[in-house]
Amino acid sequence: MAMEAAVIEKLIREGIPDATVEIADLRGDGDHYAALVTSAAFKGKSRVQQHQMVYAALQGRMGGELHALALTTAVPEGV
Repeated sequence: MAMEAAVIEKLIREGIPDATVEIADLRGDGDHYAALVTSAAFKGKSRVQQHQMVYAALQGRMGGELHALALTTAVPEGV
């Protein structure tokens, strides 16, 4: 069961309200995505903690509806 990019983006934005989210469907199959998530909420957090925040926003869908997500996180410049 594939997950639409718009749903991934919506879940992340709901979980991390100030996030800028860019989603790319890597294979065109709705099953393998790359995401760039930028948020001031990541400031001072390790990369692992940042990724955990994104996974929490996805509400347990990783590994189920969402098969693969190549995740990149960042803090906005000047924050």
